[in-house]
Amino acid sequence: MKSSNTFSILFWINASRAKNNEAEIYARVTVNRKRVNISLKRKVNVDHWSVTKKRVNGTNATARQINSYLDETYTQLFQIYQDLKFKGELITAQLIKAKYTGQDDQEGKTLNNIIEYHNQKIANTLAAGSIRNFGITENYVKKFLLKKKNTSDIYLKQLNFEFLSDFQIYLSNLWPVGHPKALSHNTVMKHIQRLRKIVTLAFHMEWINKDPFVRWKMTYEKTNREFLSEQELKNLEDKVFISERLDRVRDLFVFSCYTGISYVDLMNLTSSHLVLGMDGGNWIMTKRQKTNTIVKVPLLGKALEIITKYKDHPVTRVTESLLPIMTNEKLNVYLKEVANFVGIEKNLTFHMARHTFATTITLSNGVPIETVSKLLGHTKISTTQIYARVLEHKVSGDMKALKEILDLKNKKTKMKKVD
Repeated sequence: MKSSNTFSILFWINASRAKNNEAEIYARVTVNRKRVNISLKRKVNVDHWSVTKKRVNGTNATARQINSYLDETYTQLFQIYQDLKFKGELITAQLIKAKYTGQDDQEGKTLNNIIEYHNQKIANTLAAGSIRNFGITENYVKKFLLKKKNTSDIYLKQLNFEFLSDFQIYLSNLWPVGHPKALSHNTVMKHIQRLRKIVTLAFHMEWINKDPFVRWKMTYEKTNREFLSEQELKNLEDKVFISERLDRVRDLFVFSCYTGISYVDLMNLTSSHLVLGMDGGNWIMTKRQKTNTIVKVPLLGKALEIITKYKDHPVTRVTESLLPIMTNEKLNVYLKEVANFVGIEKNLTFHMARHTFATTITLSNGVPIETVSKLLGHTKISTTQIYARVLEHKVSGDMKALKEILDLKNKKTKMKKVD
């Protein structure tokens, strides 16, 4: 059953708030006895307003202009009502006002609108680090708008290939305060990738009619992810430190080298994460903060030694953690000292321990990449392939084995010919 609506439009002036005898004109929309007022941003002399006709008296240019504007407004409001009625939507005076003023118009959505919406969407779904990274990208977008576009916001419909190209150029020439160097090409691509996720959300929500990224190609430069060689790792393990601070830093790094556990997950480990595995051995079972995936890692001998070292240790007894707690910033600073003492010339960072686990400890010793992917807590094996490195001694060993197989085949072939 169709519902009938009572609908009316009238114009009026707020004479009680007139200044210099000029009052603002309003449109009053009433639907089913519920009404809203819409300011038309026009003023008229109170003495020239006809209360009965709801128009301006007179035939001069000003009167004709205002009355023509009122007629156009009436037509627009009535058309909105008719469109809603034709679509069978619930009609309210507030909705008609929203559509007229553009508050309900998707065409009026801006870049800041979708950024704010995206922030609400990821607030309770992404890890703190990911949310922080999006925040950095958003700040760069806002600075770009102010510096290069001379505005604080733009309509989503204004986003196009040129905007993206300009943003890339801006980021490529950016040298953030406090950074040792300008943004690398891959870092620039990461920021554009995050912007793409935000804009794609707007496209899927139909806030924009076309995806400005449709012809955009992301390009990444291949980078050499550093890791410690077997000898470098042994030198690090064998080094005796007089400083307890550096000794703890080394232990945390080595533990990660033998487990692949990232900094943030390692700092969250407690004795409750130490469990007996299906093989009867000691395992670490935890959840990756970054991907929210369960990680189960069998503990190798060196990792067990470090856990035993800090069991009931004063520094872990206070924090009730499995290993000493230290900020990521301090840890990476102290690792530079560790590298100097050990004679490691590489830029030692804590994340390098994870690379070392993936490369030197597992893959180079014949552990299948599928297993390594599981140990690292990756959701896609393609992510693990970034870490995968085939070391020279592994290539040498594999080729030596191949040579032996081929030599054996040749020997058998010659023996058959002799027979």
